[in-house]
Amino acid sequence: MAHKPQIKIPATYMRGGTSKGVFFRLQDLPDAAQVPGAARDALLMRVIGSPDPYGKQIDGMGGATSSTSKTVIVAKSSRPDHDVDYLFGQVSIDKAFVDWSGNCGNLSAAVGPFAISAGLVDASRIPHDGVAIVRIWQANIGKTIIGHVRMTDGAVQETGDFELDGVTFPAAEVQLEFMDPAAEEEGAGGSMFPTGNLVDDLEVPGIGTLKATMINAGIPTIFVDAQAIGYTGTELQDAINSDEKALARFETIRAHGALRMGLIKHLDEIATRQHTPKVAFVAKPADYVASSGKQVGAGDVDLLVRAMSMGKLHHAMMGTAAVAIGTAAAIPGTLVNLAAGGGEREAVRFGHPSGTLRVGAQASQKDGEWTVTKAVMSRSARVLMEGWVRVPQEG
Repeated sequence: MAHKPQIKIPATYMRGGTSKGVFFRLQDLPDAAQVPGAARDALLMRVIGSPDPYGKQIDGMGGATSSTSKTVIVAKSSRPDHDVDYLFGQVSIDKAFVDWSGNCGNLSAAVGPFAISAGLVDASRIPHDGVAIVRIWQANIGKTIIGHVRMTDGAVQETGDFELDGVTFPAAEVQLEFMDPAAEEEGAGGSMFPTGNLVDDLEVPGIGTLKATMINAGIPTIFVDAQAIGYTGTELQDAINSDEKALARFETIRAHGALRMGLIKHLDEIATRQHTPKVAFVAKPADYVASSGKQVGAGDVDLLVRAMSMGKLHHAMMGTAAVAIGTAAAIPGTLVNLAAGGGEREAVRFGHPSGTLRVGAQASQKDGEWTVTKAVMSRSARVLMEGWVRVPQEG
């Protein structure tokens, strides 16, 4: 029996925010994987090491968590006033599919640095020293992200003193502007609040009727009150991820919320849509000890938020969910806004399992409809490894 050698594909392994993933230039992928479809999905799953019934992704680049089972494809943009097109693929760990339904806000911070280093941004737009403005088209959700990337001596600056809770070491700050971040999801009619309400009564069989804010901003997100589901908002990962019944309850809430938001037509569709929507629970400020041992005081934050990602409590906060938090906090009457004390605000600092994060949003109301012009937050990013990723050939 003849055995084919592995193929080599140019790739860069990067951290962006509290996530990391494998980055590709579209032009470097095999021809069959340069277009959406089964060949692309199969390649990316093999790169990451999925599907893995052991849940470890030992035979691939994935790290066996939602934050590390990620892929990114970047290409020069054909759209006016944009530099690059950015496509994000969330690779399922134990199942054979790639979820293309949403963005990764954390890895968005690495797109600008990667695009500059990969020669995808016109040299005339890159200062030798200063800040490069990279105009990114987020192809999954059809939105614009503006990345502010620091340049030193003609190269992307990766080191610095910007600290991000959930990331061990400091690095250079990358500011992101998520423009018009209300997601135009199929079935949601392009509305920020697909049900038309800031707060809904969400009936969840076996759990009860929960007050919920369901919002499309950054990423579709279902917010509920921590107390209503038996939590304080100070929980760390082990308190929830070791509780199979709790995880099942969250998945049930997510399924019924997705149905109510018009993201799925039947409850069983949720099994093939792991990345969106997210479920998060909010609470008023309280003292707690973060996963690093850092003391977070009630006076350090405006509210507490814990969010589920790919069936588990996230170790920090997804960047796109942070956009949803900032947007909802800016709109008086949402559960997020009420947990933060109510009233109008353009920025919020919230506590998550790894520490705190600040996000700003500019929201306004016109003809009874809420809109948000942009959400702003800072992350950091750096190259972990670059070269080629090797993939066995099929057949």
